Amino acid sequence: MKTHCLSLVLALALVQGQVLAETPQPPPVAVEAIADLSGLLQIDDVIDVMREEGISYGANMENDMFPGQGGSSWQATVAVIYDPDVMRMRFDQALATALGHSSDVEAISTFFASELGQRVVSLEIAARRALLDDAAEEAAKLAYAEMVAENAPRVAALQAFVEVNDLIESNVIGSMNANLAFYQGLAEVGSFSEAMPEDQMLADVWASEADMRAETIDWLYPYLALAYKPLSAADLQAYQDFSTSDAGQTVNAALFAAFDAVFVGVSIDLGRAAALQMQGQDL
Repeated sequence: MKTHCLSLVLALALVQGQVLAETPQPPPVAVEAIADLSGLLQIDDVIDVMREEGISYGANMENDMFPGQGGSSWQATVAVIYDPDVMRMRFDQALATALGHSSDVEAISTFFASELGQRVVSLEIAARRALLDDAAEEAAKLAYAEMVAENAPRVAALQAFVEVNDLIESNVIGSMNANLAFYQGLAEVGSFSEAMPEDQMLADVWASEADMRAETIDWLYPYLALAYKPLSAADLQAYQDFSTSDAGQTVNAALFAAFDAVFVGVSIDLGRAAALQMQGQDL
């Protein structure tokens, strides 16, 4: 039965490929357009924040998996894994692939080149950088809890924004993909006492899905409330209107695909490095 199902899937894929081949497509998005869009999205600044988050995460990994054994060697390894040039390369390649032949790139760039678009991007990055500090994160959570208790109109607006951009589900899936990649990195180097099959890795990742979802929700809403606090209701509505458009949906999906590629690449490298560290091998 499994063989027949697989054959059916392959047959459907071939048929879909033929249909796509026969359907005229727009020309591929120019490399320059992708680079310009990445610039408008201030991706270098985003990656700088991700690198800071990664360095902190690496220190937590050492404490959890091999306390006191990593030292400067482990810190150097984590710094190499979170190399901003490599992360940017992975991001740009994945973004170009995700946008492919999309006809929405011009509309996407037009929005993010606007005053509101640039302000939104800057606010998002600033808030994410602020939440690197534990005290700031706790303050953001308390501030959002007060908004909820007061039934502030901004709460419903943020909930609508999260829903239209599918932020919870997409972030949970991204986290699960990264965790699976970490397991794969561990297994590749032989960290487990017995070979862990792929289905066991998947089962372990799925077992943590509820916790990941709760953590995502717990972080996401305070972050958005902090980031968009300077925006007027009209500004936030305008951003949501863009998000519901074809261009907004296209760039949202493309960005999740691009960041997923970055995090999966980082996670598998971390898994390999952690396995070597636990085996006492040179990194």
